[in-house]
Amino acid sequence: MFTKVFTIIVAVFCFLFPHLFALDITNRTVLNAAPAELAGADRIHFLSTGSSDAILLESDGHFAMVDAGEDTDNPRGFDALNLPGFEQEVLAYLKAHAADENGKVHLDFVLGTHAHSDHIGGFDTILLDPDVTVGRAYLKHYDSSRINEYEIEQWDNQEVWDQMMNALNERGVPVISEPDGAPFAFGNFTVTLFNTDDPENPDRVGENDQSLGVLLEKNGTRIFLAGDMDDYTGDETRLAPEIGKVDLLKVGHHSYSGSTTQGFVETLRPEACVITNSQRNADLNTVARIVHICRHKNVYITGNENGVLAVIGDNGDISYYGGISGAAD
Repeated sequence: MFTKVFTIIVAVFCFLFPHLFALDITNRTVLNAAPAELAGADRIHFLSTGSSDAILLESDGHFAMVDAGEDTDNPRGFDALNLPGFEQEVLAYLKAHAADENGKVHLDFVLGTHAHSDHIGGFDTILLDPDVTVGRAYLKHYDSSRINEYEIEQWDNQEVWDQMMNALNERGVPVISEPDGAPFAFGNFTVTLFNTDDPENPDRVGENDQSLGVLLEKNGTRIFLAGDMDDYTGDETRLAPEIGKVDLLKVGHHSYSGSTTQGFVETLRPEACVITNSQRNADLNTVARIVHICRHKNVYITGNENGVLAVIGDNGDISYYGGISGAAD
């Protein structure tokens, strides 16, 4: 009788407080630093930029960027928008890891998942640097008429989108504002964009609802970068069957609630996950949900690992390394 009651208590405790069982996961081990001979491999660099996204793609000598981290600009002068910026750190990382022998960086493309400063804030600094050239840009239109009043009144969505667009125009970078989702080649990867269409919705939503997702495929290995996709209007439910099983998931919206729902994780079943956040801000309930569904502990937080480097081999293996940027929490 005692054993049965104890089992029930433990089960209820685990259901109500899953975050307590995620603590050992986020503190598990620090990844080893990447050896120098990996230079030139097919790699994804998840930089440590606080609670923001800055991701460098590298394949067969080609480079591209998905988001560029939070910036220090505060065009509306709001106290809540006085955030630590990482634009100079991201630019320095590009020049250290993507420059040619003359110190010049060429990005085949840049992609802004959506108009939030923690994703595209750093792009104007990168785009306007004379040592950086860009082939093309993917940036959806920003439509404030569809955005809820809170974001319009309290955030700088319009301003940060304008800054990126102005920089793109100044440098003469072609902008694809209505991506069609057709696959395209990038080095050894095939790239497919998701959430390119905006389903009709009578409600005004957050800009995360517009966030692009990026699928990278190489020899059967599949990696999905979820941007800030969420499920408030059913985007994860709608797109999960189209995305399918993946090997690596860049967790949506820094692991915050509303994203990475149970159905989404159950459909994608990632072998490993990267959370772009600081450890103290990562949502441990989301971490616990991932671990419970996928039955593994391969959850890496960029702030905990000083950035995460994923190296994609030709045989389907992905190797993970830490210590590529930033400082530990």
